[in-house]
Amino acid sequence: MATKIVDTLLPTTMVGSYPRPHWFRHQLLGRDVRVAFKEVQHEEAYEDAVATVVRDQEEAGLDIVTDGNMWYDDYIGAIGAFCWYLYERIEGFDPAKEEHPSTVGVSERNVTQEMLHDWGGVINDGPVGKSRLRFADLYKITARHAHKPVKVSIGAGPINLAWHVFFKHYKDPRELSFALAPLFNQEMKECVAAGAKYLQIEDLGAWLPLFTGNKDDYKWIREVIEQCCEGVNAKIGWHFCFGNAWGNDILSGSFPEGYQTVLPYFFETKGIDEFVLDYANRDMKGIDFLKNLPKNVGVQAGVLDIRTNMIESPEVVAARIRKVVAAVPADKVTLSTDCGMKPLSRMVAKMKLHALAQGAAIVRKEVAGV
Repeated sequence: MATKIVDTLLPTTMVGSYPRPHWFRHQLLGRDVRVAFKEVQHEEAYEDAVATVVRDQEEAGLDIVTDGNMWYDDYIGAIGAFCWYLYERIEGFDPAKEEHPSTVGVSERNVTQEMLHDWGGVINDGPVGKSRLRFADLYKITARHAHKPVKVSIGAGPINLAWHVFFKHYKDPRELSFALAPLFNQEMKECVAAGAKYLQIEDLGAWLPLFTGNKDDYKWIREVIEQCCEGVNAKIGWHFCFGNAWGNDILSGSFPEGYQTVLPYFFETKGIDEFVLDYANRDMKGIDFLKNLPKNVGVQAGVLDIRTNMIESPEVVAARIRKVVAAVPADKVTLSTDCGMKPLSRMVAKMKLHALAQGAAIVRKEVAGV
């Protein structure tokens, strides 16, 4: 495994988005941050928002903090703009929002299709070229305000981006994903050069074979992620999000055994130090499967359910953590939220993070006696 980010046993962090402060209403609307931040009010508002969410995490007691994904806009559902931040800043994608490919010709959409329709589709109208993602720039802003180590989200990954596409240049998701991989590799290396030591790939592509029904897809998906990680000198996690849009299942409702189904195909992915997995939303169902993890790979386990406004007690969180450490040695475990706190109120989110830190302290004392 990669060098630990903190010396603390069972360190705590969070995954995905954090609620925007109500006063942070600026939108990038497709602009390069270096262009948008020419407007002093926008630059100040973004930096203040990041400082605020970092402070919330530190005051809650987290050991490793994030920027809460303050960089993506607020205009596509609860998560879709997470992908649009990248589409809008990578040459090869038309900036217009189209109908989602999965809903074309559908006369009556089901719940999942309705969410994807809101997400929208994008036209790949040329070769992947230059990008203006600026993840290293964004990391530097976060690091200026953090008193704890920072974990950096490297956005929706190549396969995830290739999932919502109408192909006019590349022929299929595989070809587009391989074209995108060098771009992500460069972004990750630039973050490391800026001082980042902990990176997280947010690629939902791990689930793609469940939809295509083609097991051959697992191999090329793993190879794409390996290309993203090649030569990157940092601890790298790969987040297998189990789907959260406004608190609704996208994946877990359809594939309740999803982790057990897909993870074994990715156990040997080169460059990946830990799998980042959402478990609290199913009350830790299937956690025993993690006994099968390779010895050199850790887990960042979601033990905080973000699909509800209910604030768990530290004891409830501790009970979930005990199930994790019963399956995985404690020194290979990082404790986290499930993905995407954005739909929650900021007060609820912060109180949930406080419960996470307190629950970790309870089990830490049990495991290590400290």
